[in-house]
Formats: sequence, structure tokens, C-alpha cells
Amino acid sequence: MAANSNALSGSHKIGAAALTIIGAAIALEGGYVNHRNDPGGETNMGVTVSVARENGYIGPMRALPREVAESIYYRRYLVAPGLEPIIKHDAAVTEELFDTTVNMGPARPSRWFQQSLNELCAARIGVDGKIGGQTIAAFAACQKKLGATTLCVRMLDSLDARQKAEYARLVRVNPNLGVFHKGWVRHRIGNVDRAKCGKASA
Repeated sequence: MAANSNALSGSHKIGAAALTIIGAAIALEGGYVNHRNDPGGETNMGVTVSVARENGYIGPMRALPREVAESIYYRRYLVAPGLEPIIKHDAAVTEELFDTTVNMGPARPSRWFQQSLNELCAARIGVDGKIGGQTIAAFAACQKKLGATTLCVRMLDSLDARQKAEYARLVRVNPNLGVFHKGWVRHRIGNVDRAKCGKASA
């Protein structure tokens, strides 16, 4: 077997809403790529070779099993950054945060989430990029204040605006990333349908 038991374990335990979010990211990321300008190197379903190795997969990246990718996504990009508890409050916002975390790591989208809560609802939470009980409680309180649908749309708009600005900054700093800019904006800005706002999480 190309991966150890840790890498393969747990995908069947992932909740339906989380699997839907993970599936959307995998569909967006696509299959195997190895672009010379991508600092991540070999990637399959959005999982880089270094991340795959860190999680116990030792086989060829072209053959990365989907269940391994799902397990990595769940543990590394949904559970570890503290995003999973947000699903029960708003799956659409969780999907946006998760997608951005997959794309550029957890620190920036987590800070943007906290900054947006402070701006939209005067939450006064620390912007430390660590999503925990205080941040989630602030989000729940903000939902009661603005309404779940209104907050969802405004939060998605805020997160998208910050992400788009960050893409522009990255290209200014490293012009070699310019080849990715159009695709980033096309596929990752506005990719979470606002029609999902207000729908109950599974």
C-alpha cells in the first residue's frame, strides 16, 4: 500500500457537510499538475507533494488516492485551523474560509475572518489568525445581530475582497506568479455561490 494507515484513516468519519466542502475544493483544484512556476511542485487534487509526504503518503503523486486527499484536507485544512465548528453556523462561509486556506494556508484567511467580524459587527476580537471559541462566538453573535443571510453575503464579499487584494500583492512581489493571477481571480473570487447563504448546514 502506498500510504500508511494514518494517511488513510478517518475519511469515512467526515460529516456530510464537510465532505461537500472538501469535494468542492478538490473539483476546483483538479488533478495532477507539476508547473515549473509553482513553488509547491508536484500537486494532485490540490495536495502538494510535501504535504502528502508529511501525512504519510509515499507513492507517486499521480496515483494519490482520493480518500487520502480527503483525509489530508479534513485534518490539515478544516480541523487544524479551527474551521470545522463554523460549519454548523454557516457552511457557505466555512467553504470560503476552507477554500482560501487550501489555496494559501490558514493564517491569512483566519485573520481576514477576524478582521471582517470586527468591521461588520464591531466584535473587538483579537486578530491573531487563530480561530477558537471567542471567534466562533463572535460570529454567532454577529449572525443574531445582522441575520444569518445578511452576514453570510457580507462576509463572503469581505473575504473575497481581501483575497483579491492579496493576489495582486503577491504578483507585485513575485512577478513570476503573474501566470497564475488570472486563474486565481477567475476560480477563487466569487466561487462560493451567495445563493448558499441562509441555507441550513447538513
